[in-house]
Amino acid sequence: MEEPEWQREHLVAWIFGIFACLALVLAAVGLYSVVSYTVAQRVNEFGIRLALGAQRGHLTRIVFASVLGSVGGGIVVGLALALAMNRVIGQWGGSDARDPLLLLAGVVVMSLVAALASAVPARRATGVDPMLALRCE
Repeated sequence: MEEPEWQREHLVAWIFGIFACLALVLAAVGLYSVVSYTVAQRVNEFGIRLALGAQRGHLTRIVFASVLGSVGGGIVVGLALALAMNRVIGQWGGSDARDPLLLLAGVVVMSLVAALASAVPARRATGVDPMLALRCE
């Protein structure tokens, strides 16, 4: 029994959606892991900064600034690849990958996921006890 054309397109859309969600979860877990590891490696530095009078907001900005460079580069490369692969994406998905609202939505979602994945390690960085960090040095 042969499927109608719309059922195949519906199946392809579901498969793309599932893979997109899986990729988003993997990106969030990977980014969280990397930022957590980086914050754990810099605990002494953050403790010393706090001991010398740095505000907790300043430490949060340091963590988010380090994430901004890698996430921003990834978003730029992803946009360039999406635009370059427009023909292939159009063949599979049946739509244009140059839709500005679609690209903007992707950038916003990735930015939000990156912010959420970085928020917990950034909060952990601000909770460092300066005396413990100074004792470890």
